[in-house]
Amino acid sequence: MQNTGTRSPASTPTHCPYCALQCGMNLTPVEGGTVEVSERADFPVNRGALCGKGRTAAEVLAPGVRLTSPLVRSEGGALVPAGWDEALDRIAGSLERTRAEHGADALGVFGGGGLTNEKAYALGKFARVVLGTSQIDYNGRFCMSSAAAAGTRAFGLDRGLPFPLEDIPRTGCVILVGSNPAETMPPSLRYFTELRENGGTLIVVDPRRTRTAEQADLHLAPRPGTDLALALGLLHLVVAEGRVDEAYVEERTSGWEEARAAAMAHWPEQVERITGVSVPELREAVRLFCTPEAAMVLTARGPEQQAKGTDTVGAWINLCLATGRAGRPLSGYGCLTGQGNGQGGREHGQKADQLPGYRKLTDPAARRHVAGVWGVDPDALPGPGRSAYELLDALGTDVRSLLVMGSNPVVSAPRAAHVEERLRSLDFLAVCDVVLSETARLADVVLPVTQWAEETGTTTNLEGRVLLRRRAVTPPEGVRGDLEVLHALAGRLCVEKGFPVDPEEVFEELRRASAGGPADYSGIDYRRLERENGVFWPCPAPQGALRASDAPPPTTVAPTTGAPPRADTTPPHTTDAPPRPGTPAVPAEPAAPAGGDVPHPGTPRLFLDRFATPDGRARFAPVAHRPSAEEPDEEYPVLLTTGRVVAQYQSGAQTRRVAELNAAAPGPFVELHPRLAARLGAAEGDPLAVVSRRGRAVAPARITAGIRPDTVFMPFHWPGEGRANTLTNPALDPVSRMPEFKVCAVRVETVAP
Repeated sequence: MQNTGTRSPASTPTHCPYCALQCGMNLTPVEGGTVEVSERADFPVNRGALCGKGRTAAEVLAPGVRLTSPLVRSEGGALVPAGWDEALDRIAGSLERTRAEHGADALGVFGGGGLTNEKAYALGKFARVVLGTSQIDYNGRFCMSSAAAAGTRAFGLDRGLPFPLEDIPRTGCVILVGSNPAETMPPSLRYFTELRENGGTLIVVDPRRTRTAEQADLHLAPRPGTDLALALGLLHLVVAEGRVDEAYVEERTSGWEEARAAAMAHWPEQVERITGVSVPELREAVRLFCTPEAAMVLTARGPEQQAKGTDTVGAWINLCLATGRAGRPLSGYGCLTGQGNGQGGREHGQKADQLPGYRKLTDPAARRHVAGVWGVDPDALPGPGRSAYELLDALGTDVRSLLVMGSNPVVSAPRAAHVEERLRSLDFLAVCDVVLSETARLADVVLPVTQWAEETGTTTNLEGRVLLRRRAVTPPEGVRGDLEVLHALAGRLCVEKGFPVDPEEVFEELRRASAGGPADYSGIDYRRLERENGVFWPCPAPQGALRASDAPPPTTVAPTTGAPPRADTTPPHTTDAPPRPGTPAVPAEPAAPAGGDVPHPGTPRLFLDRFATPDGRARFAPVAHRPSAEEPDEEYPVLLTTGRVVAQYQSGAQTRRVAELNAAAPGPFVELHPRLAARLGAAEGDPLAVVSRRGRAVAPARITAGIRPDTVFMPFHWPGEGRANTLTNPALDPVSRMPEFKVCAVRVETVAP
């Protein structure tokens, strides 16, 4: 945990750099230049608990671990240290040459879901205003985009959780679909444990018997790629058993007849054949979900990372709507966002089709509003560009130069060997990162940038709670912030103003840009975030709080038509005993609405009065099951699914540099059922080759009865011959453009010593 920076005399309250819980922690510089991570019990999300990744996060601050000097590609082909001016001049010159020779859209920008809101906002502005390119997207496209698309389609608004995590233990039943929080976000598991302690029930849907599934009252283990059929089968039974909340459907939804007809075409016995989940299990799931007065469905990457992910999530939303489980206290659909700022990262402009405030790039009013804040002509803003994988696939052909900030697609992208080849084919590649990642190793210029403990900025966690990360230590000499990088590059590319380096100044502009949009942050400032331990969006500014010159007229894109979603100011902690399982506790009446000088309280709970659609009604999605993009056959008879392990995070670029985490999870593995192992003649630890139509990966066998016999699992944190994403299928969802990470056809072979 070494750091060369100046020490602060007291601990600094901040947040973890990893997952979307954004757990609170304290950082204290101690004697010898180390930084100590300690519990921070005042933050309501984790209440002091930290996982191993959080406890060891400060180890990546060490100069021997992280980058401390720019690197440039020498004539001999090696990356060598260079000064900042040389590195920045080389980037700016290469970008300018590419634009002059091939046009603005030959320039690409690839961002990350771990960037702060300020960085994500500035990066999107940089791409569109300085470079003039439409070719910008980010790795969050690989994580939450299907849930975002389905939520927007159903509710008119995408916020991962439309209620705080504290509501989970107080509901009656939770269906957790394709999520393993015991390993992906361990401090959150307490909410599900408390749910069961309060008498509620937990249903886990996962082809593996994970640590989370072991805690469940009912574990459904469908064949990978069949979550859509499973949701439709459950809705069929809801209708057949007379469990539809007819009054709710009539009053608060539209499109029910078409969705009901689609579900009735998926009878239980057919769903059993498709999914492998028995009819009695289907009936028991419906009973557990429908018996209590309140219930929730929470999805994660399992159902979302499919070429039909939007429709799959839509089917689970349909189940909530048909039973009256959305827009009511302690009920609803939610997505467990994965990356640290996966929510905020998709709200403020680094996504191919969006402008700040979660505005649509194709909406003329949205373009006028944001262009007014930026001081540019709306017609000068480029239109929507390629989605993440499509952008990576176009490298070296249509896109000739690329700037990467906070992402490692060599490990994290589907069909990763092809993506690596595309990166190598570029005319020019620049990477801003904390460490020398696998993607940075391919770059022409690598810039060492600050990380969470060395900078101030905001993130938005999975609940939609905007948080303030605080700078605790001074970065080592030779390291600069991403905002400084964008400021310097903009100046070299003849845009002298509009890219401040102070994060609070950037956030103030973000407030104005988001004002009136679906993700309205205009009523939030750094002082409130410090004082209130986070504020839930939407949070409009009080009337007159923004100067007229700073606040163009609101756009027609708003979170609701009419009254805003009802705010709930129930404090995060209560000494009252929990209500009877499944009995909703009516939230406290909201504070006075925004107006005059009264601040808006923020919106912990959405949709209690109306949904964010033009008519205020939620929309059913008429969806039907269809096969995965790639089904097993004689040549590739087994299904591969991928995921995470508790001791590593995402592409592992940072966690693989922490000794304690590497000791717990030293490398990739192939998890398979004993029956499949017996057919292969494989023993525990034997090297196995997993082969798909895209490539081959080799890793040791891990044999367990906790996985389906027709399925193998590989974690995706490692590069090299065990890289799981060498195998995965880039088939894209037609709406969200999410690749199908979670299912592809493979064969498994033993490897001779």
